[in-house]
Amino acid sequence: MNIQLNEKINISVDSLKSLSEVDLADLCNITEQAINAGGGFGWLRVPEPEVLKDYWNKILSDKLNNLIVGRLNGDIAGTLQLSFEAPNIESRKNIAQIKRQFVAPWARGYGLAKSMIDFTEQFAKEENIKSIQLAVRETQDAAIQLFVNKKYLKWGENPFYSYINGSFVKGIYFYKNL
Repeated sequence: MNIQLNEKINISVDSLKSLSEVDLADLCNITEQAINAGGGFGWLRVPEPEVLKDYWNKILSDKLNNLIVGRLNGDIAGTLQLSFEAPNIESRKNIAQIKRQFVAPWARGYGLAKSMIDFTEQFAKEENIKSIQLAVRETQDAAIQLFVNKKYLKWGENPFYSYINGSFVKGIYFYKNL
C-alpha cells in the first residue's frame, strides 16, 4: 500500500534574541534527540533537563553568540551558533565561527541545514564578517558533505579533535570567505 502525504513542508530560519517557553522546550527536545542519534554537538549522554535549559538560556546571554534556529512547520528542528570574537581581538573582528550545528533526526532530509547555512552566511555578511570557520568530527558525514557542497574549503585536520568511547576522533577544519 502506498500512502502519499500532501502536507506542505514550511522551512523558516531566524536568529533568536529571546526564548519563549515553547522554543526552549523545542530546543531541549531536539538536543536530546540529536545526542541520542550521535550528533549532539559534543555531548555523549543526555544531561539532566535543567542542564539543557541552563545551556540554552546562557547561549542567549552571551552577546558574542548568535543563536540561529531552523523551523519545520513552525517547530524548532535545528540550530547552530555563529560566534564572534571579543571586541578586544581586533585582528579577528571580521571572522566568525559556526559552532554546534545540528538538525533533529526527524527533520533531516528537508534542506533545513542548508537553509540555516544560507541564512547564517547572509547574517554574517550584514555583520561585516569576511570569513566563516568551523570544525566537524570526521564521523559527521552529512555535515561534512553539506559544507563541501556549500563551497567551504577544508584547510586542515586534527587527529586528536575529540575523545569518544576510549578513542580519539579526527576533526576536519573548514573555512569560507564571504
